[in-house]
Amino acid sequence: MSQYMLLLYAAEADQAEQAEREAELPLFLELNRSLREAGLLVGVQRLRPPHSATSVRVRDGETEITDGPYAVTKEALAGYYVLECADLDEALKQAARLPLARHGTVEVRPVMPVDEWVRLAREAGAEVSDEAVADLV
Repeated sequence: MSQYMLLLYAAEADQAEQAEREAELPLFLELNRSLREAGLLVGVQRLRPPHSATSVRVRDGETEITDGPYAVTKEALAGYYVLECADLDEALKQAARLPLARHGTVEVRPVMPVDEWVRLAREAGAEVSDEAVADLV
């Protein structure tokens, strides 16, 4: 089993369309229940709108803080799911079940296991103690 993050993107909607989307909550609740019962659901959360974001960058040692999202795009990150699936095909099947997929985009991306992340960092020369690895979980 591997973890997959389903990133949910949607364009901003006018008031009427947003009300239609909000009315889909029972569909999400049923989906979440079925994912939990199948042992696939690791985590799920909806995000506040892009205008509530604050972006942080550090360039040449200087911290830049900007109100608003990192990028201006047609669709913005609206929420996420983390699922434990047998393979990518199963993750894609579950992504297609999301009500948001009908009017937005669901990006499915494999989550890198902590042991692989640590191995890559050590291969790159990072000194990471086994005790410190516990802080990554």
